[in-house]
Amino acid sequence: MTPPRRTPEGTSPQDATTASSPSVPRKAPGVKDVAALAGVSVGSVSNVINRRDSVRPDVRERVEAAIAQLGYKPNPTAQALRRGTSPLVGVAVFDLTNPFFMEAAAAMERVLSREGYIMTLSSTHASVQEERELLEALGRQAVRGVLLTPADCTHEAATRLAAEGTPVVLFDAANAPEGIPSVSIDDRAGAALAIEHLLALGHRRICFLNGPADMRQSAQRLAGVEDALAHWQQLTGADNVRLTVLNATAYTAQAGHCAAENSVSQALQATDGTAPTAIFCANDLLAMGVMSYLRVSGWTIPTDVSVIGFDDIPLAAQMPVPLTTIRQPMDELGTAAAELLLSGTDTPARHLTFNPVLTIRESTAHPTR
Repeated sequence: MTPPRRTPEGTSPQDATTASSPSVPRKAPGVKDVAALAGVSVGSVSNVINRRDSVRPDVRERVEAAIAQLGYKPNPTAQALRRGTSPLVGVAVFDLTNPFFMEAAAAMERVLSREGYIMTLSSTHASVQEERELLEALGRQAVRGVLLTPADCTHEAATRLAAEGTPVVLFDAANAPEGIPSVSIDDRAGAALAIEHLLALGHRRICFLNGPADMRQSAQRLAGVEDALAHWQQLTGADNVRLTVLNATAYTAQAGHCAAENSVSQALQATDGTAPTAIFCANDLLAMGVMSYLRVSGWTIPTDVSVIGFDDIPLAAQMPVPLTTIRQPMDELGTAAAELLLSGTDTPARHLTFNPVLTIRESTAHPTR
């Protein structure tokens, strides 16, 4: 019998075949590997990863060094599942095309991602029925929580979802129920700021282009306009300001353009001395639609008419005539809402209100007529 053939290295062909086989991919390092290298417990590693304040500085330093040496990357989904919840957080806003909501949503996503959660983004189109259906769907998914711009002023569906155990934070919502945390801007004070700015410039004939009359934001901003006029009359003793109030069909640039073409233009062309010298639009998108119409119609901004908006979306400063507006701190609003959601339900519901700021650019000036 012929003995097995040996290879030059002194191994059998079978051994050589085994030696040359592709190696099994190395398993990614886990929490136990980090704990072993750092010389700490798995619980201590978890505390460091989750940024808990109870960790001693020297332990945190050893764990972070081990994580860097091993190239360990936490699995967000696994982390969330260990908490007993889905890794998803639902965010529902009125309009995905509105830059105000998108800037706030970007801030929410930064906070949620940092803590190992995945954000889903949906639009309710400011519909109470769509809001109810969406919240029911998110509840069935057992999401970690919901950040909601509410269309329903009764907050019925949101209150029910919270009662079933899903944390809810209302975003851009004044007058929230006591038991549901909320983050909002003082819409009423912001609208008053806009009117006060126009009055200070000398405008006494003002057009207010509001959003749909049945929306909370519209009601609050109209109240702010009326506050400013009442304060002006009390301060000066004069009832010499003429206000024209119009409503657009939506808070969009297209609705602003349509309103300007169909109703604002008629007010501006009045020959009896009542034509407005300034237009306050209830958001920047409405203002952009109005400014677009005015430009193509031969009106010069601000020489013929001043225009002021509300929100201070990024495009406001980039307009051909940079837009004077009321700034909402969108990044801060989104960050605060997400942090409230993740803060837990052990503490009483908090209601945070942010103050708007007047941002003066080139679209407002002293009246010339």
